[in-house]
Amino acid sequence: MAGLMASLALGACAAGDDERTATGQPSTTAVAVTSSTRPAIEGVQTFAVDAGHSDAPVSYPQVPPVGGIHNPVWQQCAFYAEPVPNEKAVHSLEHGAIWITYRPDLPQGEIDLLADLAGGRKLVLVSRWDSGLPSPVVATAWGRQLLLQSTADPRLMEFVRVYANKGPEIDAPC
Repeated sequence: MAGLMASLALGACAAGDDERTATGQPSTTAVAVTSSTRPAIEGVQTFAVDAGHSDAPVSYPQVPPVGGIHNPVWQQCAFYAEPVPNEKAVHSLEHGAIWITYRPDLPQGEIDLLADLAGGRKLVLVSRWDSGLPSPVVATAWGRQLLLQSTADPRLMEFVRVYANKGPEIDAPC
């Protein structure tokens, strides 16, 4: 029995780039997907950001901001048909919120979908962005951002699923 166990252990350790079956065909091995092995969402940009509070207006290098110094009061997570203060939205990002911004000319059906998304999840903040938004829809988490052409892009929901509640102050109110 010990010999069988050793053979199995050695066989498992010997797996290489060119493992083959008894018929000479390449072997396929299923890999478990975990948080550390999950492939990155295509197009997500990552930024280093600091945190801290300020009552003063803040100038941010990204549009929309992905983190940084922010207002001591957070923006309540919900759907907003108007722009919200950047400094308050950034505080919500620190709490693990996903901030989805959209251009005013986004088709009404897509705006309705975003409203439903914000109403159905506790860590989603949606607001209009009036000028300079780099794409029709932008999903932002603390230190991460994804530019999208449409709400129909499946990466939007993947971004929400992967990055919600991942800010420096997780499980804080939004």
